[in-house]
Amino acid sequence: MLFVSPDNPSGSVYPEAEVRAIGEWAVKNNVWVITDEIYEHLTYGEHKFTSMPTLVPELANQCLIVNGVAKTYAMTGWRVGWMIGPKDIMKAATNFQSHATSNVANVSQVAALAAVSGDLSAVHMMREAFARRGALMHKMLSTIPGVTCMEPQGAFYCFPNFSGLLHRDIKGKTANSTLELADMILTDVNVAIVPGEAFGAPGFARFSFALGDDDLVDGIQRIIDYVK
Repeated sequence: MLFVSPDNPSGSVYPEAEVRAIGEWAVKNNVWVITDEIYEHLTYGEHKFTSMPTLVPELANQCLIVNGVAKTYAMTGWRVGWMIGPKDIMKAATNFQSHATSNVANVSQVAALAAVSGDLSAVHMMREAFARRGALMHKMLSTIPGVTCMEPQGAFYCFPNFSGLLHRDIKGKTANSTLELADMILTDVNVAIVPGEAFGAPGFARFSFALGDDDLVDGIQRIIDYVK
């Protein structure tokens, strides 16, 4: 089972009780879990990250944790990550990785070590900015008639339901899917969104608020003006 919390694309965070229940279920049914914790430090308001193998220690022998520096430390282009799991799995993974990609560049490894060895003060500042931007994006998207959107709990995405914008005239065009709607928005107002079809969720669209406030407002306002 692949478990992601905070989640991409929805921006949701599983409560501790649910994380524990899923981990206990996995142990009981002998299910291996790969848990993606890359957004662990990006949660907002009352929502908190919890690590499944920490809550359910007996899961450790059938669990892999994957993480990296891309999100928390804004080092997306460095392509540095890590995996934690049972020794035999780690040995096999290391052998496979060494033949598949050789290794991560030395400069990137040193930079990543500096990031994870430092304090999280810069991360906390970034999280405050993300919280503000997420709330603003959610507010603006929610003003569009026929659009519903959960307020982001973690990561840096809004995932609105755009079904209400389908099968209707928009500036002389009609979108029958969010894939078509995303293409129209990109072509006509130069704003890029990711259609829900990319995540097996047609009718939805993923918006990232990992950008400047002015660009965020400009982009969402273009969509509001386009579809109204």
